[in-house]
Amino acid sequence: MTAGRMVMTDLLKPEEIKKALDAFSAETFDPKKFFEMVGMKAMSAENVKKVFQVLDVDGSGFIEEEELKFVLKGFSKDGRDLTDAETKAFITAADKDGDGKIGIDEFEALVHE
Repeated sequence: MTAGRMVMTDLLKPEEIKKALDAFSAETFDPKKFFEMVGMKAMSAENVKKVFQVLDVDGSGFIEEEELKFVLKGFSKDGRDLTDAETKAFITAADKDGDGKIGIDEFEALVHE
């Protein structure tokens, strides 16, 4: 474990991240399928929340639309940006309270849905 800020490879296997990123390099991003491919569906709620904290770049406790666009870069620097349509679909899938951003519990619920 690295000191300070956790990185995604502290939580997930690099080869699984790469395989999942490759799978969505040219096809429409599907967050549920992606999370399953990187092994998050099998993780405890606590570890899924650690993944959320890595993705919550500004530390606000939410993943906002601006952060979501770059969510794949949170898994690997080689990750592509999400399109506007993919970003909106991701928010729609996860944002249960309609505030336009994804909270930690909403994120965990989407992963384990």
